[in-house]
Amino acid sequence: MSPDIAASIDSINVTLNAGGMNTINIVLAFVMYGVALGIDPKMFKDVFSKPKSVILGMVCQLVLLPLFTFLLTLVMGGSITWTMALGMILVASCPGGNISNFMSSLSKANIELSVSLTAISTALAIFMTPFNFWLYGNLYLNVADIAGEVPALSIPLWDVLKTIFILLGIPLVLGILTRTYLPNLSEKMKKPFQWFSIIFFIAMVVLSFMGNIDAFLKCVKYIFLVVLIHNLLALLIGFSMGSVFKVPAKDRRTLTIETGIQNSGLGLVLLLGTSIFADFPAHGGTLVITAWWGIWHIISGLTVSFLFNRADARKQA
Repeated sequence: MSPDIAASIDSINVTLNAGGMNTINIVLAFVMYGVALGIDPKMFKDVFSKPKSVILGMVCQLVLLPLFTFLLTLVMGGSITWTMALGMILVASCPGGNISNFMSSLSKANIELSVSLTAISTALAIFMTPFNFWLYGNLYLNVADIAGEVPALSIPLWDVLKTIFILLGIPLVLGILTRTYLPNLSEKMKKPFQWFSIIFFIAMVVLSFMGNIDAFLKCVKYIFLVVLIHNLLALLIGFSMGSVFKVPAKDRRTLTIETGIQNSGLGLVLLLGTSIFADFPAHGGTLVITAWWGIWHIISGLTVSFLFNRADARKQA
């Protein structure tokens, strides 16, 4: 990557006033509430009666994806900037995305498993997201060949934990309670919330980067390629683990989708609403990788769903 392109990527800057940040936080909390509306506590009993797929899903999501992402950033070397590498690690450290259940439904995957994995990874994200980002972010900064001095990555733990708990923990509990005590209402609300989450994220990314559109267009093909490779790696991890451990075909589809769709909206909130990079130089690469992931995994999720359904049609032919 040329120095000019790297400079263009890192020159991209997104600033939000308190009102804008609060709006994003509230809407993201509503999105997670919508995800939780599909969580029936009874389904945990069914899924955990055969816990193999749940354990594999958690290993893929919390262990393998951050680890292999770190290794991928080292393999890509000078093809990416260190800020882009941190963006990749941040996305890999986030829990499963809020549209993964929707994509699992389209793919005729194991929806109960999908919802369970989303719920578990979201609950654990309160601790695992800052831990994995701190661990692999600092490993990368220490191991990679980076020109100039880069500060150590110090996570403002309370700031991050508070943000994740408010945006993920509270809506998750409220959504489950709604599903438990108002099942008819939650069923009616579930689908509109799923579509709303897709539209919201696209709108959030577009509005955030409108002031940097020239710089973004100049480097979008590099961002596209990096996110494509990273997302393929994530999908492959889920599919391979399901295949190696011979879980049912529906479970394998779920593992593929849950590992390949990340809650990059949370990543953006952590970047814009906390002081993670307070001591760092310009880090536009982290922002654009995280933002583009949120758009791209919608496209890749729909593509994977199409391929799974096409495979079913061929079997029936």
